[in-house]
Amino acid sequence: MAEIQPNSTLYINNLNEKIKIDELRKSLVAVFKQFGEIVSVMCFRTLKMRGQAHVIFTDVSSAAAAKEALTGFPFYEKPMKIQFAREESDAIAKEKGTYVERQPKYLSEKIQKKPKSKKRENGGEGPAPPNKILFCTNLPDNATAEMLEIMFNQFSGLKDIRMVPNRPGIAFVEFDTDSLAIPARTTLNNFRISAEHVMRVDYAKK
Repeated sequence: MAEIQPNSTLYINNLNEKIKIDELRKSLVAVFKQFGEIVSVMCFRTLKMRGQAHVIFTDVSSAAAAKEALTGFPFYEKPMKIQFAREESDAIAKEKGTYVERQPKYLSEKIQKKPKSKKRENGGEGPAPPNKILFCTNLPDNATAEMLEIMFNQFSGLKDIRMVPNRPGIAFVEFDTDSLAIPARTTLNNFRISAEHVMRVDYAKK
């Protein structure tokens, strides 16, 4: 197994599964922010992913310092296990916390859920046709272009991310071509970007 190179995203497991997600996320922020600026902390609600999280720093040195200091730290009575995410660009793609090949389980979950909601999208008109511009909604008010870039940068052809001035919670993500935007939309639609927000990703209307 190839050695994982230091990067700005930490993968944490062995967290106490009895702690509520909102409380866990706030506590992780409180503990890790002393080592540097945090872009995002992601915890997971599903049974399979409980006890796992990602903490994403703005720089590698902060992540390295946090990993060094907090590995084995008793957090809610359980010692934290911390490692660098396998690849920084893959951290969110694999944010399930499983280092199995390219998120097959994550994608299969998406495919199963999609047919139920297809007819309801866009007021029952069916989904919009693929477009190189994606329309992201239901983002946290404090979402930034940098936060979105971490998630969308794993896909080829990312061209631009535009937040909408004075309209928190929405953003446009542009790719070079329609076909390059499809994997990003498929993977990240209904992605839980925070404990309270499930991001919607739709094709912008042409």
